[in-house]
Amino acid sequence: MGRGVREAVSSFRQIEQQAFPAISAITQMELTIGCRSKAELRTLDRFLLRFQVIKLNEQTSDVAIDLLRRYRVSHGLLIADALIAASALSLDMSFVTKNQSDYRFIPGLRLLAYPQPLATQL
Repeated sequence: MGRGVREAVSSFRQIEQQAFPAISAITQMELTIGCRSKAELRTLDRFLLRFQVIKLNEQTSDVAIDLLRRYRVSHGLLIADALIAASALSLDMSFVTKNQSDYRFIPGLRLLAYPQPLATQL
């Protein structure tokens, strides 16, 4: 949890107090490839126990494909970002990310501000 993520930890703790947090399997994969050692991987595994991991399914895939068809050319939407957004949209979940600009243009996505007190947004 190093690497300058104080704001993320603060936001996560606020969310965790109000709801059982979830992440996309894609986010889990992105975090995994960011690990630089087995020790970091073990730390990540312990951290991820706090989350429900949203697995990909047919509905998520269909939504992601639609998002890519609509926003790849106009906004540069990436495959991973489309899958992450589709996970939230498919389950009608609020969504928080540091990379707001990667998702801001997607209608229907309940994108929470980052970082800020989240108590009024959930």
